[in-house]
Amino acid sequence: MPSLHYETQYLDLMRHIWTQGDERVDRTGVGTRSVFGTQLRFDLSQGQMPLLTTKRVYWKTATREFLWFLTGDTNIRRLCAQGVEIWTDWPLARYRRETGDAIDRAAFSRRIVDDADFAAQWGDLGPVYGKQWVDWPVYEPAQDGLFRKRARGVNQIAELVHGLRTNPGGRRHIVEGWNVAELDQMALPPCHKTYQFHVADGRLSGVMYQRSCDVALGLPFNLWGAALFIAMVAQQCELEPGELVWMGADTHLYLNHADLVEAQLARVPAGAPRMTIARRPDSIFDYTIDDFAVHDYHPQGHLAAPVAV
Repeated sequence: MPSLHYETQYLDLMRHIWTQGDERVDRTGVGTRSVFGTQLRFDLSQGQMPLLTTKRVYWKTATREFLWFLTGDTNIRRLCAQGVEIWTDWPLARYRRETGDAIDRAAFSRRIVDDADFAAQWGDLGPVYGKQWVDWPVYEPAQDGLFRKRARGVNQIAELVHGLRTNPGGRRHIVEGWNVAELDQMALPPCHKTYQFHVADGRLSGVMYQRSCDVALGLPFNLWGAALFIAMVAQQCELEPGELVWMGADTHLYLNHADLVEAQLARVPAGAPRMTIARRPDSIFDYTIDDFAVHDYHPQGHLAAPVAV
């Protein structure tokens, strides 16, 4: 009997949430159907990636976002300059709210790119993902008895790679984004908040724990990003990619995503896309978008739905 397509578990999760999820009022006011405590597993050997085939996933956009995380940057200007608008809605909402200007997103994004001062004032997201990953703040006691912030914080990504190279059997290979002291400064607290890595038989596997998951729009990007993270770290540590284990807490579908959900559940997954990495840079921070290629990816048509901000 042939094995099920890797995407079947994603569609099963979507169907379960849509038909059996608890309908609830959420932060955005849109409303969701939600379940709590879910898991998906994907084999990443031989370049396999959990790219959905029942709709197009813009993996280059997701990769550009992930590479941006690794820079520690928290301003959307660099993303907008690449045509990546994943994070634009949050600064745009703040700008509209505080100025009363009903500027559209395209015009706002252009101004972010063209005007450095405007970007500095309106484009920053606060200490989101990348800032915590590569510059987790550290405070040290000063002579006056107060604590002072150290110029550079903890680079969790660099420490992760070093730890896996020197102590692959360790149980502390963790990257954390949930900095309780800085949550109120973030445009959006981290959803994919915790990553942990495990080495066995020369293969690197990873768990990604997600506190809140938009299954229709967010999860396809989150799965790609987590698998990409594993593949990059594996290459840097001279290991082979193993398995991605995704764990979701509040796992939900927005009520205004009904058309997307019903269209996607009517489709049948097919194909087996693979990713290759063209080179091995000296550092995990030196990859570029041109280093990644996806082969044999033939998705069905794009499905759109509004983002809840």
